[in-house]
This record gives sequence, C-alpha cells and structure tokens, in this order.
Amino acid sequence: MSVAVAADRWWARFAVAAGRGAAWLSRRLGLGQGSIITGRVALLLYPGLLGRLAAGKTVVLVSGTNGKTTTSHLLAAALRSAGPTAHNLSGANMADGAVAALAAEPHARYVVLEVDELHLPRVAAAVDPAGIVLLSLTRDQLDRGAEVRTTAAKIRDVLARHPKAFVVTNADDPLTVWAAGRAARRPIWIGAGATWQGDAAICPQCGRTLDRGRGELWRCTGCRVRRPHPGWSYQASTAHGPCGRFALRLRLPGRFNAGNALMALAAAHALGVGVEKTLPAVSHLDEIGGRYAVVRHGQHTVRLLLAKNPAGWAETLTLLDRPRPLLVIVNAREADGRDTSWLWDVDFEALTARPVAAAGEHAADLGVRLSYAGLDHHTAPDPLAALALLPAGEVDVVANYTAFHQLRRRLRHDR
Repeated sequence: MSVAVAADRWWARFAVAAGRGAAWLSRRLGLGQGSIITGRVALLLYPGLLGRLAAGKTVVLVSGTNGKTTTSHLLAAALRSAGPTAHNLSGANMADGAVAALAAEPHARYVVLEVDELHLPRVAAAVDPAGIVLLSLTRDQLDRGAEVRTTAAKIRDVLARHPKAFVVTNADDPLTVWAAGRAARRPIWIGAGATWQGDAAICPQCGRTLDRGRGELWRCTGCRVRRPHPGWSYQASTAHGPCGRFALRLRLPGRFNAGNALMALAAAHALGVGVEKTLPAVSHLDEIGGRYAVVRHGQHTVRLLLAKNPAGWAETLTLLDRPRPLLVIVNAREADGRDTSWLWDVDFEALTARPVAAAGEHAADLGVRLSYAGLDHHTAPDPLAALALLPAGEVDVVANYTAFHQLRRRLRHDR
C-alpha cells in the first residue's frame, strides 16, 4: 500500500470519527439526533467521502416529491432479506445524510438512499448508483423548488449520465415518464397510481393538454408521449409483475402505499432479489418513521399522518373516509417551505362533517382556508391545546414535515 493510499484511508477514518463525535455532542446537548451533523462534519473534512464510502457497494437512490421515505424503508426492508443494508432511515436526504448512513453500516452489501430531488444530481454523481427509483413529481416547497417541469428536466439529465442504472418509475405520472422515457436505457414501468393530477394536465414535451382515457390511461394529442404499459401493476390486493401474479396485502394503509411497495419490490427484483424473499418483509411494515402510528394521549387515541403538499393531501384524504375528529397542523419552516399558498390547492371541501381543529405556527392561515372550505373548526397554535378541544376518542392528525416531527417528540415526552 502506497503512502498516499494509506494517508487517504486514515483521513477518511478521521473524518468519519469527527462526524460521529459531533453527533454525540449534538445528542448530549439536546440539539438533535446527529443524523445530519455526522455527514456535514465528515464532508467538510473530506469532500469526496460519499463516493469513497459507496465504492464497491450496490447503491439504489429513491427520489421524487412524495413517498421517498416510505418507499426507501420498504426497499431497505426488502433488501435486508438478502444481505446487510445501509439506509438513511431518519429521512436526512441530502449528501450529509447519505454519508451518515454509509458510515453507520460500513460493511453493508446494499445501500438504499432517500434523496431530495433537487440534490439527486450531486448524490448520483458521487455514488454511481446501480438503480434509481423515481417517484411522482409535483410542486413542493414553492419558495425553493423550481417549476416542476424544470425539476423533471434536471432528473432526466441525471438519468442520461447514468445509463447503466436501471430506473424504476411511475407509468401514471406524465412528468416521470417524460424524464425516464427520454433518458433511461433500462426503464421499469410501474402502475403505481396518481391521485393528484394538478401538475400533470399538460404534456411536458410539447405543452398540449393531455387526453385522459379510461382508468389510468393518458396520452398527448400532439406528440408521442403517452402512458407506457406497466410491467408491474396492482388491483384489488393482487399485484402483477415479471414473476407472475401474487397477493399484496400490506399493513400500511392506502392504494398509494401499494404503489410504493410495487416500486420497492421491482427495484429489489432488478437486483436479483425475488419477490418470494422480499414480500414478507415489505408486507409486515406497519409504520414508517412514525407515519401511521397510533399513539394514546390522555383521552385521545391519535393516528399520525404526514402530508406536506397538495399531492400528499390528495392521497391522505382517501384515508379520512371515516368522520373521526381531525387535527391539522401546519408549519412553514425551511424544511417545510415558507410559502403556505399550497393550502388553497388542497381539496378540504371533500372532507365530510366532523370536529376539526387547526394548529401549528401557521394555524391562522390554515384556519382561513378551512373557513373557505365551509368547515367549522377550532384554532389553537399549540397542537396539544388544539387536540384538547376535540372530543375524546379516536382522532386523525395530519401534519406537514416539521409539525409532524415536533408533535411526535412531544407525544413521546408526555408518555
């Protein structure tokens, strides 16, 4: 071993150790769990560390606007049936979170990284992925995110730069079809569904209005962009794939999670890990980072749901079919996006009559929107105070990103 190679290896180990030390200090001081600071400090000391830690491993990136955390958890569970797997399970989905995940599992065979769609170019360039799972693309965090077609174009460029990577993507989203269909050499089309169509009314190629036929079919009337025939599909608890027909019964609720599971199963299958091994692991997950968890708090039994934009709310509304009391919590911090105008694109009018409370740092904005939707409600910025205004018993709580995690911490503390 040359002196240069030995020095490089030593410096990489030092950078990881320094990051872990910073994470330990962060936890001791109560500043956070350390999932981000580990990678941030390590990358500051060794900018090329992400590529070095990923070398020789089979890396799959999961990106898109909604469903990244759930799909990456499902895929990580699937791949663990075949070998040690590193995963940024905390949801830290930029380069620093990826470094922390790899540092925590240095002997992993597989690596599953949830990646923010705006950071996908940097992470993909560093790790040279074996595969990319591309979920739907919609408007999100309007103060920092570009117009959604621009995001799709950047992702298309990423796919073109990694021609050896297989690409698992949603056949029901015109934007991902346009991105992958023009760039991916190994596309795997999934009939994952798309409840929200507010960002996919026009063709991303030529700008004409898309013609939507029966079911999930869609096509452009002006060019050749159209829904590809999916190799994986789902209907009435039955999935179809290259391996044939199989029952897909999840503990996670909602048709959209069946789509997420199909994406995960297809990615594992592309790596040679068959459904017979991965399906049990995927089927037994019942919560993802606190999502869908049921927590007892005082006189209330709380079901925790996360929705951060109109597309997420479109899926979440399908879970609110029972008229249980509802608590909605909205913040507008950096991780949420400062712009709350997205609330006006949520179909709150679809909610049936029920007791409703609005909370969070932007409870007033939310309250105005609920009033225009014709929903009687209470407003209290403190989420637990708002919860106390609702009848005892089962309550659905829907919160956006930082509000969700704040509430989880408070519920754990109050137990």
